[in-house]
Amino acid sequence: MTRSARRTRRMLQVAGAGVAALIALSACSSSDGSSASSDSSGKSYTSTSASPKLSGTVTVFAAASLKESFTTLGKEFEKQHPGTKVSFNFGGSDTLAASITSGAPADVFAAASPKTMAIVTDKKDAATTPVTFVRNQLEIATLPGNPDKVASLKDLTKSNLKVVLCDKAVPCGAAAQKALDASSLKLTPVSYEQDVKSALNKVVLKEADAAVVYKTDVKAAGDKVEGVEFPESANAVNDYPIALLKNADNAAAAKEFIALVQSAEGRQVLSAAGFLKP
Repeated sequence: MTRSARRTRRMLQVAGAGVAALIALSACSSSDGSSASSDSSGKSYTSTSASPKLSGTVTVFAAASLKESFTTLGKEFEKQHPGTKVSFNFGGSDTLAASITSGAPADVFAAASPKTMAIVTDKKDAATTPVTFVRNQLEIATLPGNPDKVASLKDLTKSNLKVVLCDKAVPCGAAAQKALDASSLKLTPVSYEQDVKSALNKVVLKEADAAVVYKTDVKAAGDKVEGVEFPESANAVNDYPIALLKNADNAAAAKEFIALVQSAEGRQVLSAAGFLKP
């Protein structure tokens, strides 16, 4: 082979390598500016944020029944977005809503009912239209082993039982009252609690024989309580809406947290906690 031919061959090889590199670079680039984040198990969700990189604290006000699942998602969010922190305020949805409309700093509100979310939207304190991301159903929590043999909602009306309900202003309390009304049952609890975790805790501490709470709370309590399903609960299923708040200090990161909650990965965490699909 002549020297001229060898030189031509080398030039073609270099040009070919350059084209291959450009093709590989294009394949690694996103055409819409989105990126995928994944956890150690391989599940992923698509990030909707472009640059700059997310940072700072996301403050989330969420219904008490979301504590376990949202805490898990908060940790996952921080792992997928280094430099961020998710700060939660869990409680009764009505109390959280009142705090938001009174000016409490928050980026995201996740309520346990459309009615409590409406407290915020009616005051024009939401930046986005609330979207239902899960649903939840009631269950009776009894002492371990169900020593009082509670088998129905009607059994809770027995005079010898100490029963706890959520306050009627709280979504779990409103749902319980709806189920009782539909069954034409009257129940006088030993106490009304301000959120579902407080109601459940009365049974865990053996200060009550039973409480009407959510299935997710019974599941989270493990062997500390026993759950009893009742058919009337199907008529009192709660929708859970989530929204970005108008005065969010960290709107970019807040939108990403909401995206995670609504993603396939978020639904998997919520389903594992016992929540129903919207």
